[in-house]
Amino acid sequence: MSSTDVPIYQIKITLKDSRPPIWRRLLVSGDTTLAKLHRIIQETMPWQDYHLHQFMVGDVYYGVPSSEDWYEVKSEHHVKLSQIAPREKATFTYEYDFGDGWLHTLLVETILPPDPEKKLPVCIKGMRACPPEDVGGIWGYETFLEAIKNPAHEEHHDYLEWVGGAFDPEAFDLAAMNERLKKLR
Repeated sequence: MSSTDVPIYQIKITLKDSRPPIWRRLLVSGDTTLAKLHRIIQETMPWQDYHLHQFMVGDVYYGVPSSEDWYEVKSEHHVKLSQIAPREKATFTYEYDFGDGWLHTLLVETILPPDPEKKLPVCIKGMRACPPEDVGGIWGYETFLEAIKNPAHEEHHDYLEWVGGAFDPEAFDLAAMNERLKKLR
């Protein structure tokens, strides 16, 4: 199948248990490998990519297999998006940082016809900033937000210093995100 014959997947990635929801809507090629999808997610959240990750499709795990795995992990390098999500409304999970346990739900919203003129991957919409790396998972993020909003909180100054002085949980810069995605084309 040539690139002109490959459908375009519109995928919504939502950070599980985030309230209000943190999400991204992307257009990616149906022949995107899970290894490349991992890199795309890293750019769109954006995470720093220094923790382990895996995709979970039903009871099958995809990632970078290791002799230290507790269960069978299939290589993400040889599996394409269209193979694990062949139809609209298909969902699967991406987990990043097994310690913090960032779970992302990926939903195939629609499958569009091929468009050789479309530059992929591209983010078309999203909401809210991604939590800082190593903040302690979604529950640690809630504590972090409480602390930075309240100058009287005992960890207020430490968290602001740790995050670099300021953090806006509502911030989302679509243009900057798509600049980061350009390097994956």
